[in-house]
Amino acid sequence: MEDSDLLILENLINLTKSSEDKFKRGNFKGALEEKMKVNAILKSKACHEKVIEKYIEELSILYSSKFDLIFDHKLKIDQIKRNQIVKMLENKSEEKLKNLDYKGAIKALRRAEKYLSN
Repeated sequence: MEDSDLLILENLINLTKSSEDKFKRGNFKGALEEKMKVNAILKSKACHEKVIEKYIEELSILYSSKFDLIFDHKLKIDQIKRNQIVKMLENKSEEKLKNLDYKGAIKALRRAEKYLSN
């Protein structure tokens, strides 16, 4: 991986960890802002497929849990259904944000990320 890709990956990981910390402290608006920055970087042309793959690996580490119902559900559905669920959760997050429900918006985005992780 190139140096620029490593910097982008490092930035994505730091923003995600910062978002998680803010979420755990109850700063839902701040957590949502960090998560939106992550999504903007992921959707930009500067972010290559290798960076996205590495980021998804990092998400798997970040969201690993002994009792994870989303992980169990992912085993039973195919990639198309998984993508549909992610899109639905992202739309739900946007709706919650329009209603200024920051807690609901960040929860929906976190769930979407869990469906993306390995």
